[in-house]
Amino acid sequence: MAVETEEKTIDGLCQKLQSYMSPEDIAAVRRAYEFAAKAHQGQMRLSGEPYISHPLAVAYILADLRLDAAAIMAGLLHDVVEDTSVSDSAIVQAFGAEVATLVDGVTKLKRIKFDSREEQQAENLRKMFMAMARDIRVLIIKLADRLHNMRTLKYQSPETQVRKARETLEIFAPLAHRLGINTIKWELEDLSLRYLNPQQYYRIVNLMARKRQEREQYIEGVIAVLREKLAELNLKADVSGRAKHIYSIYRKMVTQHKEFNEIYDLFAIRIIVESIKDCYGALGVVHTMWKPMPGRFKDYIAMPKANMYQSLHTTVIGPNGEPLEIQIRTWEMHQTAEYGIAAHWVYKESGSKRVEDDFAKKLAWFREVLEWQQDFRDAQEFMETLKIDLFSDQVFVFTPKGDVIELPAGSVPIDFAYRIHTDIGNHCIGAKVNGKMVPLDYRLRTGDIVEIITSKHSYGPSWDWLKIVQTSQAKSKIRQWFKREKREENVARGKELIEREIARQKFEPKQLMTAQAMAEVLQKFNFAREEDLFAAVGYGGLGPSQVVTRLIEIFRRNQGEKPPETVTIQKGTAKPAEMGVRVRGVDNILIRFARCCHPVPGDEIVGFVTRGRGVSVHRRDCPNVAAMVESGARTLEVEWATDKDWSYNAEIEVTAMDRHGLVNEVLNAVAETKTDITAVSARADAKKIAHIHMSIRIRNLDHLRTVVERLKRIKDIYSVRRMIQ
Repeated sequence: MAVETEEKTIDGLCQKLQSYMSPEDIAAVRRAYEFAAKAHQGQMRLSGEPYISHPLAVAYILADLRLDAAAIMAGLLHDVVEDTSVSDSAIVQAFGAEVATLVDGVTKLKRIKFDSREEQQAENLRKMFMAMARDIRVLIIKLADRLHNMRTLKYQSPETQVRKARETLEIFAPLAHRLGINTIKWELEDLSLRYLNPQQYYRIVNLMARKRQEREQYIEGVIAVLREKLAELNLKADVSGRAKHIYSIYRKMVTQHKEFNEIYDLFAIRIIVESIKDCYGALGVVHTMWKPMPGRFKDYIAMPKANMYQSLHTTVIGPNGEPLEIQIRTWEMHQTAEYGIAAHWVYKESGSKRVEDDFAKKLAWFREVLEWQQDFRDAQEFMETLKIDLFSDQVFVFTPKGDVIELPAGSVPIDFAYRIHTDIGNHCIGAKVNGKMVPLDYRLRTGDIVEIITSKHSYGPSWDWLKIVQTSQAKSKIRQWFKREKREENVARGKELIEREIARQKFEPKQLMTAQAMAEVLQKFNFAREEDLFAAVGYGGLGPSQVVTRLIEIFRRNQGEKPPETVTIQKGTAKPAEMGVRVRGVDNILIRFARCCHPVPGDEIVGFVTRGRGVSVHRRDCPNVAAMVESGARTLEVEWATDKDWSYNAEIEVTAMDRHGLVNEVLNAVAETKTDITAVSARADAKKIAHIHMSIRIRNLDHLRTVVERLKRIKDIYSVRRMIQ
């Protein structure tokens, strides 16, 4: 990719484009730049640079990927519709429908009101996937846009830096991986780590700098020997070394529980040859020179990755007895490994049917996303499922005829069945793996030969299948079957689940499920009738908690619309000063602290009049009373009573790299601050990340900050944050 420090101008961009673009196309790109510069005139970025510097930088990244003129023009214009008064029709008129479609696909849904940031993000991604179905360049432009924003993230607030970095690591870096654009993927991962865990990032950078000279000398010696041996066999090859990326080293330290000095393969050797035959010839040379490590050879030429990546990977015991990673590929494979889909765009434009078919196969995963995303009405469920699909490792299994099927790690025979055909999945009653019967929850492994047993008399999918399948495709098809075949059963099941959730929340169905409330919920989730809503809950397309949460919000809002004088504030024996809080203008009332946000002295607080339970004190930024604070209904002015020392409950979550003795260190650190712990729980996720949740008793915000700062000094701690339930 281009070096960010270089000065970017339209003349420099046009000069870069001359290597692969016609003069007419370059002139069109220059015209798009002039249009965008005029539209953004007077606008500035947080860095103090003119706003046009951002779309120009995006265009440079796209030029490095050698995208065509329409994509470069869309990169220059991608913020014009969103951030200026220019309309979509103006883009169509000035540059044509193709460029306008690309711009529209990248434009955010900024003008639509959403209930949460996550819902807005989900809808933005849904729109992007819809646009991708028409043109994959939409996503490539979006990745270039995100890359430049990450390069300039230092000008944002710390909160924005963390949020953007996490979003990039969870969504955009995996998407770049799926497209095979590793040059963007690696940089996005490194930049995300820099803001999510700066301590570890700079530690690795410094340690790599210290060992660089020593390692480079070692690698140069290996390269010289390899070149000599390959030349003896008349194998024309380019041999080079490359340093591992910071994030890949960090992930190895986390997943393998290694310290930096235990990682030897900080550098890898890359051999690029002329043909596939030469790849295997070079592999033979390498294995003759050094002993290969068992289980470390991977043939991605015979079985390419889903993102088109092809290469031979082997790890050998090198000259000094250290593990040495070597990759072998052709020049065409190298272009694909670096630029992925972008490297194939020019071939797609050739019009060859074979190339078109090959291109379509490479985008199969995105077509699946387009299918299953329509089944999720809940933004959070859509986001979580998307992240699972993006992060999953792959296994390669075979049909009885020898066809290779790629599935996410952890997939079961049902996933395989639905990947072959929907009817095979719906009529599956059993499976054989390597000739032996296996249960349907058997975890498939690379190399398995899978045979699905079907029956016309099958009763169809089971609800339990949704708990064991891994692929979004299988989950979508199972839900579709229940939606189509079991409507009456789904309606009854959905209504029962909603009423059960209402009871769990300590309400009565008749309290919440009024005609007015249900009409509002139907509109929120885009259903025409109550039966449709119940059916969606019944077949798993919508969670009952989502419906009930909305009903409770409506109920509480309607209760709050009554005049304040009709609400009786319950008096109690607990005096305000004894709770550490005073209610202005009212004496001797029952006060309690909200368990959702646990306010402590120093927080801005507000009182909320409850029915039969006095005044509930919340933090002013608590989302549960945000609507009440805005309307002023049933709220009271409260203040902290500072004449006595009281202790208050606070919830904190510590996130760290999982390792032996971590919890003890955390508890000892809290004890050093003379802080009482009332509850603690800990768990580790699949990525070896530990999550420790603690309830502690503190005096005020300063006390809380002391605890947090002490915890942050513990080795391997990623974050310490205060919780709102």
